[in-house]
Amino acid sequence: MKIKSVSHGLLGVLLCCSVAAFAQTQSAPAPAAAPSPAPAPAPSIWSVGSLDFSGLIDGYYSYNANRPSNAANGQINDLYNFNDKTDQFNLAMAKLTINHNPDPVGVHVDLIFGRANDIMHPSTDKNTDSYIEQAYISATPPKWHGTELDFGQFVTSAGAEVIEAMNDWNYSRSILFAWAIPYYHFGIRTSTPVTKSWTAGVQLVNGWNDVVANNGGVTVGLTSLYTKPKYNWALNYYVGPQNTDTQKANRNLIDTTLNLTPTPKFSAYLNYDYGQNHTDAMGTTPESSAHWQGFAGDLHEQFLPKQALSFRGEFFNDSEGYATGTAQKLKEVTATYEYKWNPGVLTRVEYRRDWSDQPFFHKGNTEMVDAQSTLTVAFIAFFGPKR
Repeated sequence: MKIKSVSHGLLGVLLCCSVAAFAQTQSAPAPAAAPSPAPAPAPSIWSVGSLDFSGLIDGYYSYNANRPSNAANGQINDLYNFNDKTDQFNLAMAKLTINHNPDPVGVHVDLIFGRANDIMHPSTDKNTDSYIEQAYISATPPKWHGTELDFGQFVTSAGAEVIEAMNDWNYSRSILFAWAIPYYHFGIRTSTPVTKSWTAGVQLVNGWNDVVANNGGVTVGLTSLYTKPKYNWALNYYVGPQNTDTQKANRNLIDTTLNLTPTPKFSAYLNYDYGQNHTDAMGTTPESSAHWQGFAGDLHEQFLPKQALSFRGEFFNDSEGYATGTAQKLKEVTATYEYKWNPGVLTRVEYRRDWSDQPFFHKGNTEMVDAQSTLTVAFIAFFGPKR
């Protein structure tokens, strides 16, 4: 059973928002030889008033040395998210973003298409909700002293990586991203600056990857971010009922990430996740439970202005097989080279090796083996305003 099960609801109300534009005039003294006023900066072609438009297209070609067939597993790289289709060209993601920063009310909408959307919303009956990554309204009233409140669908606070590859160091997502944590939540999210360095928040949401709750219960999220010039530390905790049609058992997730930036060119992170899902065993006591946990580390070196190297390694223990469907211990290492052609286009070349203590990976038509090697070339183009 995979952790990332999905249900859909209605989000159309969040897609209706308008923002008024404003203008400003200025006069200067009129001496005998008055200089011409400086021209106003040209408006961005990606902005309409205070509405910003941005987007990206992310495509790739992946080669898997195991050559899994379509009959074996749908011709995919086992364990992967978003760039899982192998031995073919594929669209990982196309995305369009509409954003208005809260002043004091704002709105944010992300629409996604491609393989990322298929994995986040696996239903074959696609509707409007199926193409929404995020859609929420924000409020930051002046008297709230920096507190922000969001309502709608938003990505999870857990994890060291994000859905958009251009904002990650590696192209493929880690095992922890794909199998240990949720993608998104629907509900209320708050964020409050407690001190100059520490921000804390509370979330009340409809579980994991659910717009409509699958059991009538509420999941509580507690978030914390401590930021200093050369490091930041994030700690997140989610707890709430996640089993279908019962509130008698909770799912727990502890996620923490330490990001290090000791120099302008070198960065690193350490990420740990622990998850537990209690199972309602027909009302019996004690309840049974499944556990999963893992650790990941990543190094990133921007050795030239347009070129970078990243190296990731991780370990994941799915002791009862709740996350991946097989009780196993997994390891992976990934090496990624990045070249930025210009501010809006980048290329990544990546080698990745995965291991399991079980014959988990598909090879050819019928064979199962304990390791997998892939080579991927990806192109990402993105656009947006410069504010």
